[in-house]
Amino acid sequence: MRQILPFALSLSALCAAVPAMAAEVDVASHLDAVTLYPDGASVTRVAEIDLPAGDSRLIFRNLPAGIDPAALRVRGQGDTRFTLGAVDLRKAPAARGESDFDKEMKSLRNERAAAQVKIDALAAKLDMIRLYGQTGPDKIGDEGLKPENWSAAWDALGAAMAKTGEDLRAERAAAEAVDLKIEALAAARPAPAPGGAARDVAVGLTAGSAGKVRLAVTYRVASARWTPAYEARLTTAGKDGGPRLELTRRAIVSQATGEDWNGVTLTIAAFRATGAASAPEVVPRIIAFYEPPVPVAAMAKARDAMRQAPTAPAPMRVEAETAQARMNAGAYQTTFVAPGRVTVPSGVSTANIALSTATPQADLSWRISPALDPRAFLSVHYVNGEEAPLLPGSAALYRDGELIGQARLPLVAPHEGGDLGFGVDERVTVRRQPVNRKENEPSWFGRTKTETREFRTVLRNLHDFPVHAIVTDQTPYSEDAAISVETLARTTPPSEKDPDGKRGLLRWRIDLAPGQDKDIVLAYRMKWPADREVIVPGP
Repeated sequence: MRQILPFALSLSALCAAVPAMAAEVDVASHLDAVTLYPDGASVTRVAEIDLPAGDSRLIFRNLPAGIDPAALRVRGQGDTRFTLGAVDLRKAPAARGESDFDKEMKSLRNERAAAQVKIDALAAKLDMIRLYGQTGPDKIGDEGLKPENWSAAWDALGAAMAKTGEDLRAERAAAEAVDLKIEALAAARPAPAPGGAARDVAVGLTAGSAGKVRLAVTYRVASARWTPAYEARLTTAGKDGGPRLELTRRAIVSQATGEDWNGVTLTIAAFRATGAASAPEVVPRIIAFYEPPVPVAAMAKARDAMRQAPTAPAPMRVEAETAQARMNAGAYQTTFVAPGRVTVPSGVSTANIALSTATPQADLSWRISPALDPRAFLSVHYVNGEEAPLLPGSAALYRDGELIGQARLPLVAPHEGGDLGFGVDERVTVRRQPVNRKENEPSWFGRTKTETREFRTVLRNLHDFPVHAIVTDQTPYSEDAAISVETLARTTPPSEKDPDGKRGLLRWRIDLAPGQDKDIVLAYRMKWPADREVIVPGP
């Protein structure tokens, strides 16, 4: 009875040597699975081998140059008993032939050259037609063109010029389109793999008898990543009459490992592969007197920091995927398994994979900051009901089927809430006007200067349904005891003072019935010594 024997082998734990006379065999392998992290990927390549009895040395050729030796693993199983030996990672000449990038660039340049040939031919034809048109009717033919044929000749000449000119215009437009493709492809040229030449992995085995075995080589590469992206679709009036929010989580996948991921099982990990695994160590802090730095040294230090600052990755074109992934939420981490097999070429394009779609409850409000922008912005409060956090990423915003902008989605933990803005609502009007501004100059009997400011904000709901408005305004505040700011009694009582711990802010929560107007009055007085100058922020 045959027995399947699984093996797992760490490169750092391998110490068994393979005899020098072991036969080296190049094996045909293919990529089977990829686990993609925000900062790298773990790739598994498999091979089916007819293993002879005795010692063998199997060679996996032309693997990515950026393989991390510390993360190289080999495991196998077969219908004969065998032992895994040493695993070597070595440089090898990259013999991959013409790359996909070179093939596409060559094709585009050939297409551009063919378009130029047509352009030159049409331009020459148009020049000949024009030259013909500049010849007098009396000089065409031996006896000239008869007057009764002039009209037909003019029509034929005009039609020929119009057709040739239109053909030339279309061919030049096609050539410009090819030029744009060449520029875009050149901008997306894959970077050379880190570490130079490709790598070969040599695996030593010893088998007691011949048989079939299946080896899996797993390695980690850094030149692959995924970034979160979202699509938020708000329907202001759903089937039940209330608003409906649909939030789709997506993964933008890109890789420049040097090998194409063709038909792999792709797993998206919502955590970093190389992040810190332990809490930082707390060290003592020493207090000392401040010594001002030398200006020249400070400038040099700032300049060096700017040089070392990482540059943001260039934006890439996205190829949409409609199928959604399967979520595996564990106690400590979450992964998403993409449906079916996924193909991601190296360096040329990206994949856009839908991970999940949720419809959290949507609570609408109208956010207004009249001192900064006299308009009402529709806002949605939602709760993340999934077991995976919503990682920070860009979100495309749709309101009633129309794209209205983009926003940055912050980190939202499971079962916690977030807010998204969905653009201006022109049917909730806002008008803010200064009502009073009075300054009192000091007299002989008082050495205190005062200034009073008053504003009135008028809200109007033009909808046929009620709206909940959240209005935030501001007064100055001072940390100097000699400057005082007091809110006057005629101010409309706010719902909150210093919301979210922000001093000087006032917030009103107001329900507006259909067609209703409401006023908000903000009045305050500032006082300071007359012999001092103050800076009063606007508005």
